[in-house]
Amino acid sequence: METCGCHKTKERSEEEYKRLVNRLSRVEGQIRGIRGMVERSAYCPDILAQVAAANAALNAFAKELLSEHIRTCVTRDIREGRDETVEELLCTLQKLMK
Repeated sequence: METCGCHKTKERSEEEYKRLVNRLSRVEGQIRGIRGMVERSAYCPDILAQVAAANAALNAFAKELLSEHIRTCVTRDIREGRDETVEELLCTLQKLMK
């Protein structure tokens, strides 16, 4: 679904929306917790352990979003003959793997 020819949007089911927002809320909470640890002068390895947990949570969000994108948008576009979607997916994967 395109809005103005320059930005694509995605209609998500209520279930998908809730899952993604819940994951992001957890990540937000972890980031706030890390900030609090810095403000309280927590021990560096303890902070780094929480950073690793936040990174893992953000990666889990990205994997879920990417999986859903491939199952829906990419599959639909390929079936409709829009091969440029494969290039877009490859570019997205390269950005994720930096």
